[in-house]
Formats: sequence, structure tokens, C-alpha cells
Amino acid sequence: MIPTSTESHSYPADSGAQDNAVDIETSGCEVLVVGCGNLLRGDDGVGPILVRHLWERGVPDGARLVDGGTAGMDVAFQMKGAKRVVIVDAAATGAAPGTVYMVPGAELAELPPLQGLHTHSFRWDHAIAFARWALGEACPDDITVFLIEAGGVELGADLSEHVAAGMEKVIGIVEAEYLSVLRPVGDTRLQVEFTADGYVRLDARLAASRFPSDAVAAVRRDADLWLIPLRGPRSGGLLLKQRNPAGDRSTLVREVLDDDGPVGIRDAFWDDDQGALRVSMGPET
Repeated sequence: MIPTSTESHSYPADSGAQDNAVDIETSGCEVLVVGCGNLLRGDDGVGPILVRHLWERGVPDGARLVDGGTAGMDVAFQMKGAKRVVIVDAAATGAAPGTVYMVPGAELAELPPLQGLHTHSFRWDHAIAFARWALGEACPDDITVFLIEAGGVELGADLSEHVAAGMEKVIGIVEAEYLSVLRPVGDTRLQVEFTADGYVRLDARLAASRFPSDAVAAVRRDADLWLIPLRGPRSGGLLLKQRNPAGDRSTLVREVLDDDGPVGIRDAFWDDDQGALRVSMGPET
């Protein structure tokens, strides 16, 4: 959804009436990241593409990632119960493609009141104002919007180079300021278990936070086994299968380890630079 100017907005009436709040059940979270835009329109899809990139990096406990597409009302209801909200969308202001704008919450408080609604032009700013009207006190106070200046929005086009660079800049900010605080601290001990029949097992929290698609590439490098998250089963690799009601996962790595695979518990750590879980093949701990 590309904001193009500061033209007048049109929203539902009675913006200040708490009695109009809509009761939509949505689970709360510490951080909600919403990517808005049209994936079929080149740079206009930067929001949903950014969400996919964050998802591939792993979703920490307490965070939710939402592809908001072009459905502004859905975005509004997704906000219910979230403590902090980040919205990412494309912009068309005439600036250089890839330019990043951050709109802090204090400025969002100045959005115009609700007076009527035209869904065909519903954008991120409409979604925020609509959420205030619909959710009442359940609407988050901490909302930040990142806008990335679009270049081409032709049907079927890929993300342009400059917009992709702007997206990576926003990803870095979102990770550093919103998601990293939800991840386990760096010295948290990670472990996996190797079984005698050639499987590696990950507990539910580790699997969910670092391998959300349940698809993984397993590579033996020197004294470590690297487990690298993939976008999904269509990317190939191995599938992490649920092995118990708690959500623990396992996958067969016998062929990767040949005949010298370990058995038992092994220490592991997440390598941010390589985007991989590195598992020590050393002695059992």
C-alpha cells in the first residue's frame, strides 16, 4: 500500500466513542511486525518480503510477524493486545528509491479523526486510525512505521536493488531494536540430541525460534554440524518433523554424518554471521 501524499482521509464516524470498540479475539504479543503491500507489484511488495526475511531468520518468543498484504482492516485487528507494533510499507514521495523514512509514534498521534471509510484506498495510516476507533483501549500506544521509497511497481517485477538495500537497513533496525531483546542472551546454552538411529532432535523453543519453516539444510563442516534454516519444504533440504505434543522436532542426518555420527547430547550455538545453528561434534556433555 503506497502512500502518495497528504490528501484528506476518510474514516468511520464517531472516532472517539469507546462504545464502538469491536471485540476481535487476537492473541497479544510483545512485538508485532506487519508488512503491507502488494507482492505482485515490484517494490510495492517490500513490506511482505521483509516479513518473509525476518521469518527465515527465526521468530523469537513474544514476537508475531504478519503479512498484511493490502488488507488494511485486517492489519488494524492484528494490533489488538500487542505491546509494540512495527508497520513496514512502500512509499511514493518522489525521493530516491530505497530511501527509508521512520515515522515515530508521537507523529502518528496527529493522524486525522475518523469520519467515513473508503476501503479502495485503505493504507497504513488508515489502518492505525481505524484500529484506534475499532479497538479502543486495546489499541497499542507504541507504534512505529517504516516507509521505503519505491522505484518500479510494475506487475510481476522483482524488488529493485535500491529498495532491497533499504529493506535490509530496516531489517537491521527491527532486529536490533525490537526482536533481539526477545531472543535468549548470547551465553544461553543450546543443546541438541543425536539418537542411535541417526536423528538429531531439537526442543520446541529452539525449533520454533530458529527454524520456523521446519525446513533445514544439514552440512558437516570441520568439527561442527551446521543446521541452516530454509524458506520451506520447496527449498529442498530436510524436514523437521514434530515428534511429540510439546512441539519438539527431529530430522534424519545419518547420511550427512556418515558412520561417525555421535549419540547423545551435544552443545550448540547460533552463528549470527552465518545464519546457522552450529552443533559441536565433540564429546558428549
